[in-house]
Amino acid sequence: MKYIFIILCFVCSLAKATDPYPKNPAIDIIQYIFQLEVNDTTDVIAGKAAVLIHFKKFISDFELDLTNKDASGKGMEVADILLEGKRISYIHKNNRLKILLPSYVSADTDLTFHISYNGIPQDGLIIGNTKFGDRGFFGDNWPDRGHHWLPVVDHPSDKAAVDFIITAPIHYSVVANGIKIEESPLDDKRKLTHWHEEVPIPVKGMTAGIARFAVQYVGKVNDISVESWVYPQNRLEGFYDYAVAIKILDYFQANIGPYSYKKLANIQSKTRWGGLENANTIFYFENSVTGKGERESLIAHEEAHQWFGNSATENDWHHVWLSEGFATYFANLYLENTYGHDRLVAEQMIDREEVIKYHIKNPSPVVDTTIVDINKILNTNTYQKGGWVLHMLRHEIGDLNFWKGIRLYYKTFKNSNALTSDLQRIMEEVSGKDLTVFFNQWLYRAGHPKISGTWQYNGKGSVMLELSQTQKDGLFEFPLDIGVISKDGKKEVISVMVSDKSQKITIPTTLIPFSLELDPETWLLYEGVITQK
Repeated sequence: MKYIFIILCFVCSLAKATDPYPKNPAIDIIQYIFQLEVNDTTDVIAGKAAVLIHFKKFISDFELDLTNKDASGKGMEVADILLEGKRISYIHKNNRLKILLPSYVSADTDLTFHISYNGIPQDGLIIGNTKFGDRGFFGDNWPDRGHHWLPVVDHPSDKAAVDFIITAPIHYSVVANGIKIEESPLDDKRKLTHWHEEVPIPVKGMTAGIARFAVQYVGKVNDISVESWVYPQNRLEGFYDYAVAIKILDYFQANIGPYSYKKLANIQSKTRWGGLENANTIFYFENSVTGKGERESLIAHEEAHQWFGNSATENDWHHVWLSEGFATYFANLYLENTYGHDRLVAEQMIDREEVIKYHIKNPSPVVDTTIVDINKILNTNTYQKGGWVLHMLRHEIGDLNFWKGIRLYYKTFKNSNALTSDLQRIMEEVSGKDLTVFFNQWLYRAGHPKISGTWQYNGKGSVMLELSQTQKDGLFEFPLDIGVISKDGKKEVISVMVSDKSQKITIPTTLIPFSLELDPETWLLYEGVITQK
């Protein structure tokens, strides 16, 4: 019992550990209004940010994230900061903007700070030519790169409404989060475009795209506009490839819950990622457009993020599997619904092999609190293994409870933040089961079961099994399905509980077994074989 107590205490300490970002519990960002001007002569952006902040406590100063200029001259320089029309003091160093308040701000106060700045982004806003040679500007904030061009709290725990008011050369189209509320020529060379998002979203999901676009309004789902924004040179191919988004949106709305936003735009871009799930304004890599409809799974993954990642957002980077694992599995669930259960099984088998290979060189848990470099949270554990945890949870508590729990989790944390413990609590509530062991072993510990087994038929309707766990990561406790297969191909599936290093189990069967198969329906993340004795 002492050994178990120590393990459980260790897991509890991991659950409470937080990522290295210096959170400020005294402030809550309510809204950002970003006024930005870009041009075709230089890469300099001129910015004005109005930041509405709710102060929860007495405070004399606070900090935002904003990159300083580096040795190459790239980065942002602050011109001034105004509060109620008056200049206030600030310190801008080490990529942090410390704002000094003229007097202590009392608790439960809302103030708007106006920050004027300019510079060439080091990162975050990708400026350059598209594959067709046209100039473009694409926000690429994930995971914490927004502060390279925007003064923000660059952490998913502090979500806010956002407006982008973009002034650009008149030949560009502009897309950003939310709905477009203005598009006006300023003169014969410049145009102003204003997008407004009233729902709070994380900075990682804020974006603007400025380029030459062909735009198609694909249709509506429950009054939500579905749009495709692609380069004009591959207009027809892009419209064809992205049109599937409307079907995917309909599936997720019907099965998870209401979509949080008023539009869904799928956009060809220069993102560094395959897809970037910006809230209601998804960016895809340039070569995602082929005209062959090859990116349905990718589009499903990024759309799933609109529920998990953008609306229900991880409160801490170490729990990003609540975003990436969910998007991975829910893309597979969409494929299951569209093409049948065999497609889900095929995807899960591919993902299982990836997890096994990754573990060999990276024996770490899904919720890995040792990670300091946030870019390293993008890994097979948070994607494929996170997806597998949800798949096994579905098997553990049953389809009905799984979907009931998913809907309740989303409803509870819609437009808010959650941790893994929140998901566990809700799944325990809907299933009536204690899932402590399940969540601890699959999320807070490294590894997976490695099973070695033998079997022998006694000739009297029973099969005697000898099963061993051979992994070095500690023992797992899990249901293991055994397929008993007769010579004529008939199959029975019997489930047994495995928890010990070695176990002898007798299972009944109505068949004369010709062979046995571990996990015949692909519900377990494991390695292993079983042979006849």
